[in-house]
Amino acid sequence: MAKKILLTGGTGYIGSHTAVELIHQGYEVIIVDDLSNSEYRTIKSIEKITGAKPEFHKFDVRDFSSLTRLFKNYKFDGLIHFAAKKAVGESVKNPLLYYDVNLNSMLNLLKLMELHKVSNLVFSSSCTVYGQPSQLPVTEDTPFGLAESPYGHTKQIGEDILHHTTLTNGQLQALSLRYFNPVGAHPSALIGEMPIGVPANLVPIITQTVAGLRSELKVYGNDYDTPDGTAIRDYIHVVDLAKAHVRAIERMLNHEQKESYEYFNIGTGKGSSVLEVIQAFERINQTKVPYQVIDRRAGDIVKIYADTTRANDELNWSAQLNLDDMMRSAWEWQKTLNL
Repeated sequence: MAKKILLTGGTGYIGSHTAVELIHQGYEVIIVDDLSNSEYRTIKSIEKITGAKPEFHKFDVRDFSSLTRLFKNYKFDGLIHFAAKKAVGESVKNPLLYYDVNLNSMLNLLKLMELHKVSNLVFSSSCTVYGQPSQLPVTEDTPFGLAESPYGHTKQIGEDILHHTTLTNGQLQALSLRYFNPVGAHPSALIGEMPIGVPANLVPIITQTVAGLRSELKVYGNDYDTPDGTAIRDYIHVVDLAKAHVRAIERMLNHEQKESYEYFNIGTGKGSSVLEVIQAFERINQTKVPYQVIDRRAGDIVKIYADTTRANDELNWSAQLNLDDMMRSAWEWQKTLNL
């Protein structure tokens, strides 16, 4: 019988790609999402790609009664917790919303996992837990820095909650994946990043600008201490990231975890500046990206990229797709949205 995996926030950008990869590997996927930053049509797209329609429940994971009913109706083999608010700039403007959504959703899940004896939880964490690191590349042993935003702080607290809970709950295994910057789309161009309203991330703003939905891209600062003055991030293809979640679930179900709480960097190990991303997009898609440099944005760090050795060795995972692949697939996805 197929193992049942619950995805909270499973119609979102990373969740939907992970659903596809899990189904490809024979898992039964159940999705919960309140559709606050995604659309139901994603379920149909997942079915079109995989031939299997994941079961879908629409509610907010903070709704404890709805979540309780779900846990009573299913025996989950594992959970992947994506459901969260995720925009750095928005979190600076509205911190209470971020603390409410991002922390109460996790607390609800952990209470019900303990009650129903569900053992395996993969947490959607972030490289923002490191703050602005003093040394690069960042390893998993790099200590948490001062959070640059409430969003980053919620990820730090979320990891602390998991760590302390696994110490006292002997049946619980938890594993945090510290994502760097996911970009790109599925090669089918049937699912991709689909922000509601104004995007908070670089690549969808690039694609929307080139598609004529925006007059220009705003580059936040060109006076950082980097080779071209723009901020540097480790961009990872969302399909590679999705496959890391499959490996994380397999690690738990196969009893490969060495500690009850583990954490891994998920990136490429290479940093790219904002201007380098723009140039890669222009080159691979043979187009121009109109942009204007403006002041820095609150909450942004200067540069960060990963050391992925631990994930490569222990998860048996590594990124396979490069920046050109990311830019090509992102544009193919945007073109389908324009049809």
